[in-house]
Amino acid sequence: MTSPSDRLNAVSLIDEANSAGARLKVAAKELELSIRTYERWKREGKETRDKRPGALRKTPSFALDEEERQEILDTMHKEEFSSLPPSQVVPILADRGIYLASESTFYRILRKQQEHTPRGRAKASIRRGVPSHFAKSKHEIWVTDISWLRGPIHGVFYYLY
Repeated sequence: MTSPSDRLNAVSLIDEANSAGARLKVAAKELELSIRTYERWKREGKETRDKRPGALRKTPSFALDEEERQEILDTMHKEEFSSLPPSQVVPILADRGIYLASESTFYRILRKQQEHTPRGRAKASIRRGVPSHFAKSKHEIWVTDISWLRGPIHGVFYYLY
């Protein structure tokens, strides 16, 4: 990632070379940049920001603070809501005239605290491996297959098994 100061420096160098008579494409090529990158950097100016997915960004002004997150967790830990998922808790609170956050925010906060597990008497799902069959000798495993074959008339099929 090229830093914003390096970008501005590269743009000014290319502009200087262009004003001295060099073509933009040749000047950009000297800095190992494409003309498209130069144009984008010139258009962005000082407003360059890191657009990569993993880049560090400041938190938005509308983000929940720690007190609001804790209030959501405390609400979900209350005895009357301890066995209910957020999809049921949020409407109950809305009926009472209380709005803490959206349903997806409830889920996000629970997932971040690693509390997004089956709630109440529901059992956790069991992950089973893909079944496989291995034959160690002849005639141990028999497999049948049923196929549909098109008939001579549109919409008529035959079973092949």
